[in-house]
Amino acid sequence: MKKASPRAERRFVARRLQILRAAGKMFRMRSFTDMKMRDIAAAADLSPANLYNYFSGKHELLFFCQDNSLDRMLAALRSARSAKASAAAKLRLVIESHLRCVLDEVEGAAAHLFTSHLPPRLQRPLVAKRDRYEDGIRQLILAGIQSGEFVACDAALATRAILGALNWSVRWFNSEGPLTASQIAEEYAYFLIRGLMAKPSALRRLGSVQSVPKQTSKFIPREIEKQAAAF
Repeated sequence: MKKASPRAERRFVARRLQILRAAGKMFRMRSFTDMKMRDIAAAADLSPANLYNYFSGKHELLFFCQDNSLDRMLAALRSARSAKASAAAKLRLVIESHLRCVLDEVEGAAAHLFTSHLPPRLQRPLVAKRDRYEDGIRQLILAGIQSGEFVACDAALATRAILGALNWSVRWFNSEGPLTASQIAEEYAYFLIRGLMAKPSALRRLGSVQSVPKQTSKFIPREIEKQAAAF
C-alpha cells in the first residue's frame, strides 16, 4: 500500500481531532456502553461508513482520546521541567495545562473515566504514559521539598491528590457556566499549590489569581448537584 503524503497524513489527523471534539460531550454525558458508532457519526456530521474510515470502532476512538491528551500533558510537563523557574511556578504550569487540556482544548479528554473498558493491549501504553506523567509531577514536588519551597510531605500522596482533583473536574465542569476553563485552571493551581508551600504568602508573587464569580453552583450541572445532595 502506498504511504500517504505528509500533507494527507496531517489532514487525516486533523479530521480525527475534529471527530474527537464532536464526540467529546458524549464522553461527558453518557456511559461508554451506551454510546454507538452511529451516534458518534451523527455528532461529527458524518455517515457511519465514513466514520469507519477514521476509527475502526469506539475502543479505538477512546484510545485516541486518551493517547492524544496524555501526549499534550507530557509535553507540558517537559516544558515545565526545563523552565528556569521555582518549583511552584513549574507545578502551576503543569496544573493549568492539565486542566486546559481536559476541560477546554480536547473535549474527549473526559474519556479517561472510561479507559477500564479498553482491552489490555490498548490499556498498557496508556498506563505507561500515565505513570511517566505522575512520576514527573512527583519529581517536581520532591524538588520543591528539597529546596525548602514546599513543606515536607509524602510527594507520591500529594501527586495523587492533585491528579485526583484535576481529573474529577470533568464530572462537574459546565462550559456554559460563568467560569472558563482557564479561570478554573488558575483557581485550582492557586489553592492546590498553596497547600504545599512552606510560606503560602510567597505564592502571591507568582501572579495573583483574578477575582472570579462566587456563584459556583451555576457551573455545576444539575444532575451532579442532585447526586451531591444525595450523600
